[in-house]
Amino acid sequence: MPRFLSFFSLALIALLIACSTVPITGRKQLNLVSDSEMLSMSFQQYDQFLKENKLSDNQQQVQMVKQVGGRIQKAVEDYFAQKGMSGELKNYRWEFNLIQSDEVNAWCMPGGKVVVYTGILPVTQNETGLAVVMGHEIAHAVAKHGNERMSQALLAQMGGAALSLALQEKPEETQALWMSVYGVSAQVGVLLPFSRTQESEADHLGLIFMAMAGYEPHGAVDFWQRMAQLKGGAAVPEFLSTHPSDQTRIDNLKKLVPEAMKYYRPAG
Repeated sequence: MPRFLSFFSLALIALLIACSTVPITGRKQLNLVSDSEMLSMSFQQYDQFLKENKLSDNQQQVQMVKQVGGRIQKAVEDYFAQKGMSGELKNYRWEFNLIQSDEVNAWCMPGGKVVVYTGILPVTQNETGLAVVMGHEIAHAVAKHGNERMSQALLAQMGGAALSLALQEKPEETQALWMSVYGVSAQVGVLLPFSRTQESEADHLGLIFMAMAGYEPHGAVDFWQRMAQLKGGAAVPEFLSTHPSDQTRIDNLKKLVPEAMKYYRPAG
């Protein structure tokens, strides 16, 4: 069989059988990577990142990050329980850490491994703003956007090989691929941007999760307006380099707020 036909066949098979469904939105997505493989690599990389970076010693801010994260974690777990999908989260090891850095950034790796940088706190301003950021990043993780990006990269660069096979046969290339998807622990590779579809899903899911956690959904519009103003600076913050913040996003959030308000219950 000619090489290009072989690749086409592998790609077609992958697209036909390796699909999962994003919660809330219901979108079908490519998923060539098992949760166990993704979580194993995620936990290793997260631990390594914490060893190489300074944790904040501002206990008030640290506590705020952990409190907001814990409330969103409970909202996610409640939502998945309501949908009979708790099994999707059974191997999560939630963790919320604040890193001392001027970077305006935050991220969540598969398995609920969250990092917030102190540089983004002046923009979040309060717990609601922080809930917008953490809800958005956690949404990327529970929607398995990382699995999807890794799967797309495996399909493009390794013909749709399973992650376990790729790790076995091409460990260095596969590690570089992982770093290009996440790029958090070292200056290796370039972080692959989330697609517009994935960004819209993270906005949607994040809004629902923050509302369920007791944070006012309108705060998401306020936060992204503040983030958009940062584009006028000399350097685009890391959080914006892969998270487009423009009027279209803000307008979409305004349209989603009424739906999110149905889930909103102010914290008692």
